[in-house]
Amino acid sequence: MSLIPRVPLLLGLAGLIPFVWGLVTSFVAVPALSDYFVGFGVLADYGMIILAFMSGVIWGFATRATGRQATTFYVISVIPALWAFFFAFGENTLLTLAAGFLFILPVDIAAARARLAPDWWPRLRLLLTAVVVPCLVIGHFA
Repeated sequence: MSLIPRVPLLLGLAGLIPFVWGLVTSFVAVPALSDYFVGFGVLADYGMIILAFMSGVIWGFATRATGRQATTFYVISVIPALWAFFFAFGENTLLTLAAGFLFILPVDIAAARARLAPDWWPRLRLLLTAVVVPCLVIGHFA
C-alpha cells in the first residue's frame, strides 16, 4: 500500500469533524444550538449522509469494472444508502450506522485489490472508520 495523498487525507480528516463534534457535544452541553447541531442529531444525520455518500463511492468503483464484477459492485453499492434509509432510525440508530460503516470496509479492500480503487484507499478508509465507528458507538451510549 502506498501513502495516502495529501488532499484526500486532509479532506477525509476534515470529514471527521462532524463525527467528533457530535461525540463531544453528546457529553458537553451547547445550549445556544438546536438539538440538530449537537450530539445524537449530528451523529445520526451526518452518519446517514456519509453512509449514502459511500454508496456513491462504491458505485464509482463499479463503473471501472466489467461483467459480473461490475454487477456485484453495483448491487453492493446501493446497500449502504438503503441500510441508512430503512434501518438507521429509532433507539439503535447510531449502532446501525456503525454496522453500516463496518460493512463497507471489506468492500473498500476488495475494490482496491481488484484495482477499482487506488492502492491507498483501504488505508484511508481504515483510518477514517477507526474514528467514525467509535464516535457512533460511544455516542449511542452517551
